[in-house]
Amino acid sequence: MRETSNPVFRSLPKQQGGYAQFGTGMAGTAQQVGQTYQADPSLAQYQQREVTRPLTIDDVVTKTGITLGVLSLSAIVSFFLVASNQALAGPLTFIGAFGGLGLVLLATLGRKQDNKAVVLSYAVLEGLFLGAISFVLTAVTVGTSNAGSLIGQAVLGTFGVFGGMLVVYKTGAIRVTPKFTRMLVAAMFGVLALMIGNLVLGMFGVGDGAGMGLRSGGTLSIIFSLVCIGIAAFSFLIDFDAADQMIRAGAPEKAAWGIALGLTVTLVWLYLEILRLLSYFQSE
Repeated sequence: MRETSNPVFRSLPKQQGGYAQFGTGMAGTAQQVGQTYQADPSLAQYQQREVTRPLTIDDVVTKTGITLGVLSLSAIVSFFLVASNQALAGPLTFIGAFGGLGLVLLATLGRKQDNKAVVLSYAVLEGLFLGAISFVLTAVTVGTSNAGSLIGQAVLGTFGVFGGMLVVYKTGAIRVTPKFTRMLVAAMFGVLALMIGNLVLGMFGVGDGAGMGLRSGGTLSIIFSLVCIGIAAFSFLIDFDAADQMIRAGAPEKAAWGIALGLTVTLVWLYLEILRLLSYFQSE
């Protein structure tokens, strides 16, 4: 199985060989699942519990929907809290961002990505972050009264890209190959290094606090956001493939929480980059 660019998916069960079709699900029996466990030691973490049925696409859709629903509710609450008291923007952004990052690391390194409580807690914290940062990015450029319109455009754009990449994956227009994965992972590390470098340089006052200008709203910022949007979009292809492989491997139903977490992480990144891009155009 190819390595996914999403760190959450990397610690989920894997199986070598074959493709499943994302959207078809998998029918199987407990005996088939047991045979899969024996063939794949990476599924040993689930052997201590009795598995009644394997993972299906319905499980993935349901758990992802629940996770996004909790995140959206938390984001709405956070947005209106900041709108009523802008002094909350900093604390909510800090708590949400670092709390969410901590839970992602716990899920990935501690192999708790299929833990419902961890996934939903991440959704709550990430929602706090998204609500606060969305207010900051929009209210400053278009004003509080029009912020909702800009956020709505970013949400529609995010799910539009998600749906488009799902169609691309289903039709096989772009094949997920080892070379494709390596290139995408390299690109992700590249933009991450640029983000960190830009932040550090800005902290030291370079470019009047703008660092390399990757987030200053100029032409370079627009290009950088477009690159990030492209990388996030193509990451969905690898994430879909990883989910397919898990369904084919006969992973237990609870593994859907891990898939939901991985997809949500990518969706959050994509949404933020689209919102930033829209805010740049509004500020011009």
